[in-house]
Amino acid sequence: MTENFENLQVVQQVIEVLTKLDIPYAVGGSWASSLQGKFRFTHDADITAEPFPGKEAAFCAAFGDEYYLSILAVQDAMRRRASFNIIHLPTTFKVDVFVRKDRAFDESAMRRRRPERLKDGSGHPILFVSPEDIILFKLEWYRLGDESSQRQWADVLGVFEVQGDRLDQGYLDHWAGVLKVADLLAKARRESRS
Repeated sequence: MTENFENLQVVQQVIEVLTKLDIPYAVGGSWASSLQGKFRFTHDADITAEPFPGKEAAFCAAFGDEYYLSILAVQDAMRRRASFNIIHLPTTFKVDVFVRKDRAFDESAMRRRRPERLKDGSGHPILFVSPEDIILFKLEWYRLGDESSQRQWADVLGVFEVQGDRLDQGYLDHWAGVLKVADLLAKARRESRS
């Protein structure tokens, strides 16, 4: 994940702005599954942020000319609990910021985020979605995508294979039932063992 230092710097810049504005966040998506499972190159990063109504202008103003983001898109994402993106123009690297959904599972995932220190030399920890939660998010995205994304499925299996017995199986079972992906969880368990 730290192989592309410029991309990591972009992610750290977004995290720095969120932190300065006291906005809780968690890095998810392929960055989280690559850290906790098997590495996969990606040209974007996903960050979930707690809603921050009233701070949209300050958030946008914190980024310089090297970044593109739309205050209207940020405000709309706040209203709809949706997403907006930040593009680093020199590299075209994109950070998708997802405003946390108003569901118990998403609240749980934010409470369970964990700090990880990357080998970037800064020593600053970055908060990531837990391995269990990234599995559940990816199973949900896989289902929503008509179970056709082999990348999402490979990410799920990679986290299972690397984390193994460290995964909280009870937590996975509970939320897989709530999210209606228990069948996919069972399939992932079988495939990761074979």
